[in-house]
Amino acid sequence: MANPPELRACALQALLETDPARKTAAVAALAAAVRSGDWTVDPAAGLQAPEGIPGRPAKPELVPPRLVGRRSMATVEGRAMLVHALAHIEFNAINLALDALWRFPGMPLAYYTDWLRVASEEALHFTMLCAHLETLGYRYGDFPGHDSLWEMVEKTRGDVLARMALVPRTLEARGLDAIPPLRAKLAQAGDQAAAAILDVLLVDEVGHVEIGNRWYVQLCEERGLEPVSTYAALTVEYKAPVLKGPFNLDARREAGFSEAELARFA
Repeated sequence: MANPPELRACALQALLETDPARKTAAVAALAAAVRSGDWTVDPAAGLQAPEGIPGRPAKPELVPPRLVGRRSMATVEGRAMLVHALAHIEFNAINLALDALWRFPGMPLAYYTDWLRVASEEALHFTMLCAHLETLGYRYGDFPGHDSLWEMVEKTRGDVLARMALVPRTLEARGLDAIPPLRAKLAQAGDQAAAAILDVLLVDEVGHVEIGNRWYVQLCEERGLEPVSTYAALTVEYKAPVLKGPFNLDARREAGFSEAELARFA
């Protein structure tokens, strides 16, 4: 009888996969195994980071953010560029969730299943966006993308507290602010199908940011750290981007940001 899959090792293998379809299939299979109870996790395993992290396809070409291109909603190509940019963000989000899952030992069981949930939902978002992109006459990889999200993942590979502070509750939380105006642009351009996908993304992303917030606060408590001042210090230490409004305070509140933190954005 085959041994059940070990969650962290399988997440690492999925992270290394370069083909998007095989990556999303691997995540779906792992999520199905967990739902069926046919799985195990070894928080103490000393997994080593191999070459090839993260696994990516040859395209899209990665360029600085300023070279990604403008996205006019007046043309099909412009809308496709925006949908492609969103798909690229979600592909990177699959990788960052898998990296959070495999990389950090010694965490509670719920930490690992939380990040598998994030990976699974990000994979669904990516699949939905790619399917819609094809209805516009394009495929993932047809336009360039940038790598700014993964750069912070790489910076925080040595500390799970910094990872929780600066990826889900900083970079991903920016999506809570960005999705509503993007949805409005797509709807105004007549792309109701894309707008409906963004409705799903916003609901799920609130949950993903909440997971990051929850583990950040728990780790601060375990280390005897005050969350707000610690976050401020981490943003300086890791050179996190300066956040710019407008801010979706309702979504951020739902995602677990404290009123003391929200006061900075008001």
